[in-house]
Amino acid sequence: MKSRFLMTTVAALMMATGALAAQGTARVTVLATGGTIAGAQAPEGGYGYKSGSFDIKDLISAVPNLDKLAMISGEQVVNIGSQDMNDEVWLKLAKRLGEVVKSPGTDAVIITHGTDTVEETGYFLDLVTRTEKPIVMVGSMRPATATSADGPSNLYNGVAVAISPGAKGRGVVTVLNDQIDYARNVVKTNTTDVATFRSVNRGPAGVSNTGVVTWFAPLEKKHGLNSEFNVDGLTKLPRVDIIYAHAGMSPDLIDAAVKLGAKGLVIAGVGDGNMTEAALDRVTAAAKAGVVVVRSTRLASGIVYRNNEVDDDKLGLVASAELNPAKSRVLLMLALTKTSNVGKIQAMFNEY
Repeated sequence: MKSRFLMTTVAALMMATGALAAQGTARVTVLATGGTIAGAQAPEGGYGYKSGSFDIKDLISAVPNLDKLAMISGEQVVNIGSQDMNDEVWLKLAKRLGEVVKSPGTDAVIITHGTDTVEETGYFLDLVTRTEKPIVMVGSMRPATATSADGPSNLYNGVAVAISPGAKGRGVVTVLNDQIDYARNVVKTNTTDVATFRSVNRGPAGVSNTGVVTWFAPLEKKHGLNSEFNVDGLTKLPRVDIIYAHAGMSPDLIDAAVKLGAKGLVIAGVGDGNMTEAALDRVTAAAKAGVVVVRSTRLASGIVYRNNEVDDDKLGLVASAELNPAKSRVLLMLALTKTSNVGKIQAMFNEY
């Protein structure tokens, strides 16, 4: 009964299965983590909803003709709203994903995930999963019981992308609202719009319309098999905090983060990664004490250049380049599992 609510938007998807039915022998494993795509409105038809109300079996069974694309199997890793995603779940998910992609019984992996933090989880998995097998993150902006729920079409297109010949070796991608984006590049830009996901600096990786996939340029940054990071032996990740810059920014939160054990700080700076003089003095002191500090920007797009307005070489800071604060935190956490050398970490931000 649960799955009947999920079928309101999938009639058009049936048109694409004829051309792709020959690929129905591909073996796709779905790892579910919850999120809006598995959410239900409470009360039914209301504005609010509860994430993770349905399990993976409900989601798979709700999409007509999905079995004509591939042989689908699924498992529930966790069932939470992505606002509750944390380092512990990341490690659990990454380790399970690593096991699944090594299996000869899996050709590609779909991960269902809430949209609030999918860009962070996707980038984390992209950095630690060494495989050429396609990994596709899907979610939805509307819960499963909503009118015009977008989850079923996203899941259908996600499977189509995962089994497409061009998906191999591209690393982790997201598939939402007919658009394919590299996990490294994608950001959520709107609180409720189904067209919220954008690769603001580089553009999308491709498009998938009712299962017909078109790929654009590959990602040249390090990822997947070229990545030096992994989760082998890791039971926790180094603490890295993000501090938001603003007019009149006080250095107090910088002090608090360092006192509470942060090994790294990301400053969501104004403009080109700037902050007040008092805050800059304090992060400089933190850097001299061994805390790695990355200057990013609170702006939606653009590049934070090294030594552009701040003398990073003199102060011992790292410039984030294209990475926003959330993704800078992901990369810095993993970098700190390898080194605390600022020069080496800056090279990582340039390469990944």
